[in-house]
Amino acid sequence: MVDLTSFRNAMALLGGAVSVITTDGHAGRFGFTASAVCSVTDSPPTLLVCMNRASQSNAQFQANAVVCVNVLAGTHQEQSGAFANKALSMEERFATTSWTTLESGAPVMLEALVNFDCRIAQVHEVGSHSIFYCEVQAIRHGGSDEGLVYFNRAYHRLGQSSKAC
Repeated sequence: MVDLTSFRNAMALLGGAVSVITTDGHAGRFGFTASAVCSVTDSPPTLLVCMNRASQSNAQFQANAVVCVNVLAGTHQEQSGAFANKALSMEERFATTSWTTLESGAPVMLEALVNFDCRIAQVHEVGSHSIFYCEVQAIRHGGSDEGLVYFNRAYHRLGQSSKAC
């Protein structure tokens, strides 16, 4: 069995795009920062989003059954930090930027690199996390050409001018 510290240290070297995941509906408006987001299939267009089961808003995300994956631009470290800060209320988190909605009604960050407006099609519970399978209902592209990634426990800006491997 792999020990927890070794696993976490190794996973810190698996870089990922930073997103703010939002929901709204009869259970209320909530959001959190995530890097555990990836494509599942393009037919139908589906993403997966992982959320800690102990999160204060896990039940509300499941009750609303809609999410928006707001992929952050390189300039959005402040928003990432706000949505990861448990000391801030949801109102304080959402006050850090401007929002609109698309088909699902989930909050769509206007300045995001790209927004994936989704409905939660399935949820699986695995260990400490809920895995949301999110069918994409609408996509909105922002104006930035630079993304925010999290690698080795730090933020990095990644732009189109970065050299490919």
